[in-house]
Amino acid sequence: MVFRLSQNQLDLKYLLLGKRCLPVRIALPLSGLLALLACNGILASVGIAQTLPLPALQAYPSATSSPPSESYTLGAGDRLRIDILRVPQYSGDNEVLVDGSLNLPVVGSVLVKGLTLEQASRAIADAYSNILRRPLITVTLLAPRSINIGIAGEVNRPGTYVIALQSSQIPTLTQVLETAGGIRQSADLRQVQIRRPHPSGIEQTIDVDLWQLLQTGNLRYDPSLRDGDTIFIPAASEINPVESSQIAAASFSGDEERPINIAVVGEVFRPGPYTVTGSARTGAAGVPGGASGAGRLPTVTRAIQVAGGIKPLANVRQVQIRRPTRDGIEQVVDVDLWQLLDGGDLNQDVILQEGDTIFVPTAPDIPLEEAAAIASSSFAPDTIRINVVGEVRSPGTVSVPPNTPLNQALLAAGGFSNRAQRRSVQLIRLNPNGTVSQRGVPVDFANNINDQTNPVLNNNDVIVVGRSGLASVADTLDTALSPLTRFVTLFGLPFRFFGLFD
Repeated sequence: MVFRLSQNQLDLKYLLLGKRCLPVRIALPLSGLLALLACNGILASVGIAQTLPLPALQAYPSATSSPPSESYTLGAGDRLRIDILRVPQYSGDNEVLVDGSLNLPVVGSVLVKGLTLEQASRAIADAYSNILRRPLITVTLLAPRSINIGIAGEVNRPGTYVIALQSSQIPTLTQVLETAGGIRQSADLRQVQIRRPHPSGIEQTIDVDLWQLLQTGNLRYDPSLRDGDTIFIPAASEINPVESSQIAAASFSGDEERPINIAVVGEVFRPGPYTVTGSARTGAAGVPGGASGAGRLPTVTRAIQVAGGIKPLANVRQVQIRRPTRDGIEQVVDVDLWQLLDGGDLNQDVILQEGDTIFVPTAPDIPLEEAAAIASSSFAPDTIRINVVGEVRSPGTVSVPPNTPLNQALLAAGGFSNRAQRRSVQLIRLNPNGTVSQRGVPVDFANNINDQTNPVLNNNDVIVVGRSGLASVADTLDTALSPLTRFVTLFGLPFRFFGLFD
């Protein structure tokens, strides 16, 4: 049998049985072990030696099992069961007082704050050694106290939390993050810190890489917490859209059903602040999209849908998310929605968080092929409104798909009437700078989409179809002869009136 002798303690390391050396781990007060050996008559056969140079055994506690005694330190509010061998009158249940001490029979106050159960048993044994010859003490944790944890940084609800322990289960880092509403998308999971107070007054800092927990599932990256710990989640210096969805899917991420407040500005039909959820869709251009359903995370495209959809001149390649952090520094996330449309890169549809601002810039020039693809995307409006007035069969407002050419809008209004001037029409457009432009457009229904004879229309464009020359002459004559016709009609009334009596 091999053991190590330390201050008032004997640590049994290995037990030799025949030719086999079995590793064991027993720690008992020296006085108690010697008394036990003496009672069994084997004290003389025990030799004291140093620990042999054999590989040490190390235990890795499970996150779901009861915590080992060395990982839990006592504090005010813990309820303990203290058993003294063969001295039942001194045994019983005790509670650690506010000053961290136990009030025990005969010996009085014994300080146990910050001690493990094993250390507390030795402290109590030392206190009773003055009145008992060989005190054997067993300390059992009956009911652990609630622990106070502070949380700061990129979490949804930072602050102080009082966590009640269940069946001696010590909460882990991720469990406490869930209690605080989960992490934000701006969090840097690779540099999480646990700041732990020490009895010496020097704060201990424990670095944790939660990203490794997501990648490997190794529970050692999800450490147990202690009373008085402070968790700090820093903001990431750069947001990786590829990692965004993985963070959102973590168990300690935020509530995906919780609405968030964001702002959408730039080339959208209705810029401004919005409250969005994971399900949103816009109908007509400029009409705010509705939100329904649950279980989906708010993303860039859904926020654009709520804002009425993108305009024809939107630069979807350089969309930006401007994200505030807890430390006051703004993060900027670049999003290329063209990669989403052209290559199906879902990572570009970045998940949003509370306070995000989405900026959609203006594109100087968009190829017709790209414009058609953008207009048919899910974050474009279903329809735009075009006003067709003049000589068409159904004048008024017509709803057509985005990027509809002029010829298609004329046909949607019923086509030319018999009085129409069919060679050209007038296109009136409200420009982004507030000015109004007007130009004549030759009409040829055989032409493909082009800016000269069959331009793509914008929301609220007005098409004016004039009268043909013959219709203009007829209208002029009708206007000129209208007074004479009324005179003849009035002049003939008396004759017709008196003729009734003939």
